[in-house]
Order: sequence, then C-alpha cells, then structure tokens
Amino acid sequence: QVQLVESGGGLVQAGGSLRLSCAASGQIFSINRMGWYRQAPGKQRDLVATITRGGKTNYADSVKGRFSISRDNARGTVSLQMNSLKPEDTAVYYCNAVIEMNWYWGQGTQVTVSS
Repeated sequence: QVQLVESGGGLVQAGGSLRLSCAASGQIFSINRMGWYRQAPGKQRDLVATITRGGKTNYADSVKGRFSISRDNARGTVSLQMNSLKPEDTAVYYCNAVIEMNWYWGQGTQVTVSS
C-alpha cells in the first residue's frame, strides 16, 4: 500500500505560478506511475499529467506547454509546476500513484486562480 500527501495549493492570480508536491510513503519502490488529476465543482475528475518510473510523461491537452511534471523515484515524490495559470485551472488537485492494478489517491489540495 501507499499513502500520499499533497502540498502547495493556494490562491493565485491568472498568469501566476504554483508548484504542487506529493510525498508517498509505504511501498514507494513498487509504484509504476504517478500523476496529478483535478476535479472542478460539478465535474468529473480529469487527468492533468502522469509520469512513469522511467520518466515518460503524459499531459492533458489543456495544460501542455504550461505545466511540467517531475518525479524522484528514490524519495517517492512527484511535483507539478504550473505556470501561466488560468481561471479554468481552478480545481482540487489530487496526487495519484499506481501499483500494478491498484490506484491510490491523496486527500487533494485546492488550487484557485482568480481573474
């Protein structure tokens, strides 16, 4: 099993930047893929970005060129650098880790972008 704790959310003006971090504990060396998802009020939880153990990344089209995901396998951490933030990026952001077929989630961190 894995436990995930996010940090770094907050309130920022449009055009600003935030960095989200997620620390995993438990079976961190069994984690295959880590990533970030987000959920806005009244909407489903959507992919933001993922990164494999080998460093292969995948981004939602809406964040390409603005967000960057990185990972430290030895420490079990994953970060999301968010630049040029837009009001539509406002959501609760969830850290995710996948071990084989099992998905694990953090508690979520609020990101609010004001116009």
